[in-house]
Amino acid sequence: MMPKTRRRESREAAVILLYQKDLLGKETEDLIANDRLNDKTFDEFSLRLINGVTSNLKEIDRVICSTVENWSLSRIAVIDRNILRVAIYEMLHEEDIPLKVSVDEAIEIAKSLGQKDDTPKFINGVLGKFLNSISSRHED
Repeated sequence: MMPKTRRRESREAAVILLYQKDLLGKETEDLIANDRLNDKTFDEFSLRLINGVTSNLKEIDRVICSTVENWSLSRIAVIDRNILRVAIYEMLHEEDIPLKVSVDEAIEIAKSLGQKDDTPKFINGVLGKFLNSISSRHED
């Protein structure tokens, strides 16, 4: 397993907060305020990811649904869904981050946060397929 970097910690914080939001249905600001009360802080990068995913959620979820084919979003484990959301947000909107880095980071986060042994493989499969679809669009 690769050592944790500051950015990975930020990504994990974003995934965990988005997971809580998904599960509890609370507002992002309330969850952030609650975490701050419990001595957790979010850096600029994690807040950018949280706000980016939240602002682009419909687009991101459409991408996930079209990539996984024949799976509803609700069938994907909540933590897996949010790992995918952060990675796809990065791949679509964070132009300074190489696509492969977003995929690799999501796989590493899946290893530490995923609830099933096959979570990293699932994340890799979905993001690999999405990466191929983006690459083929750029070649046209």
